[in-house]
Amino acid sequence: MKRKDYLSWDEYFMGVAKLAALRSKDPNTQVGACIVDSNNVILSTGYNGFPIGCSDDDFPWIRSAEREEDTKYPYVVHAELNAILNAGGKDLRGSRIYVALFPCNECAKSIIQSGISEVVYLSDKYKDTPMTMASRRMLEMAGVKLRQFKPEKESITIVFE
Repeated sequence: MKRKDYLSWDEYFMGVAKLAALRSKDPNTQVGACIVDSNNVILSTGYNGFPIGCSDDDFPWIRSAEREEDTKYPYVVHAELNAILNAGGKDLRGSRIYVALFPCNECAKSIIQSGISEVVYLSDKYKDTPMTMASRRMLEMAGVKLRQFKPEKESITIVFE
């Protein structure tokens, strides 16, 4: 008889996105993303961080400063865009992206342009902000399916033995 407590595909891929988020050096917000094809094969992952060649020690991680260029925002590549770029030119049309946080408007543009057909997100904590409303509007207009992940398990534990 087979096990009954195995992960669903959604739990598995959101778990991969959450695991990818643990790679982020951002002290405040860790976001991960996982792109999956229609056969449930992982095509790419990403997390929020600085571009390759931009040192995590030389750029700021703070949220606010007198000058915007002294904050993290002009430099950080979001998890979704990182996952799209990390796919290395793979055809992403018809794929799903699992992401811990509903995509911002800039990531929404990249999701649409890359041909990703579904966004599965965990948190929508910025849903009432103008940029997130713009993101949702673009994604819906482009026909991208939006689905909030509702976990059945409170947590997934990985034990290294």
